[in-house]
Amino acid sequence: MAGDKAEVLALAPKPTIVGPLEKVFTVHKLWEAPDRDAFLAGVAPRVRAIASAGGHAPVDAALMGRLPHLEIVSSFGVGYDHVDAKWAGQHGIVVTNTPDVLTEEVADTALGLMLCTVREFPQAERYLRDGKWTARNYPLSKATMRNRTVGIVGLGRIGKAIARRIEAMGVPVVYCGRNRQPDVAYRYYDDLVAMARDVDILMVVTPGGAATKDLINAAVLEALGPDGILINMSRGSVVDEPALIAALRDKKILSAGLDVFVNEPEVPDELMAMEHVVLFPHLGSASLHTRQAMDQLVVDNLVAWAAGKPPLTPVAETPWPAKRK
Repeated sequence: MAGDKAEVLALAPKPTIVGPLEKVFTVHKLWEAPDRDAFLAGVAPRVRAIASAGGHAPVDAALMGRLPHLEIVSSFGVGYDHVDAKWAGQHGIVVTNTPDVLTEEVADTALGLMLCTVREFPQAERYLRDGKWTARNYPLSKATMRNRTVGIVGLGRIGKAIARRIEAMGVPVVYCGRNRQPDVAYRYYDDLVAMARDVDILMVVTPGGAATKDLINAAVLEALGPDGILINMSRGSVVDEPALIAALRDKKILSAGLDVFVNEPEVPDELMAMEHVVLFPHLGSASLHTRQAMDQLVVDNLVAWAAGKPPLTPVAETPWPAKRK
């Protein structure tokens, strides 16, 4: 077996990942198979790794269980709720993601989305393009960053990068999460509803998955109040979308800025029709610079593993070295 290339199952047609992998590995392209079940049955005994190019292709127990020699899943993106990492860890399979290389980009996007939502910048730009400025000035924005407090839900790497930017604007920051963070001085809340009641802007950057599904629910939005603004940079599943639509429609909150949605790329018609919200098409890390770095980290994790070295960024549920049953 010495000198043989390890065999990798690639789940999505992403040339910037698949191309570099083909220089090092034998790559099986699942999307090209007319009969996926038959294809998987044929390659399963030889596949030792999965390259997952994003969150739209689930890497669940059913898939991993079909690959008896699977050792690693290298996933694109900092979020990995599409991978059953708990099951993987229990079966000695390492899961990696692509943190850090996207932190600052996502934080930049979050700040931009927040400012667009608070100051109505997209609406003002549409107003100008529609030729309305020649008749009268755009109305004064209802909200401002002045005299506001931002509550961050999930103060991880990205949450802290966002907090630094907000703090530099002279805006107070508080946060809510599973645990108090020892390296920050921001006020900590262990009760999300209580924090929502005390802040003016709720910035959501917590991981997705079952544990946070519908975390931002009707009670949280009610506590945020009629002058409150919700910004979601995490996963669409974290926000109870019907409850949000109702809160916006009934003016229980002032506005929302959303970069993520429950059924992407589909966006509810009710949100599309609302002029007082700002909607981004999941732009968080979407620059050439950052996406190239994320692609490379997917590849680098697999290259390190194939060389017998520790993967660069294993997730918490699957620490290295893995212990197979």
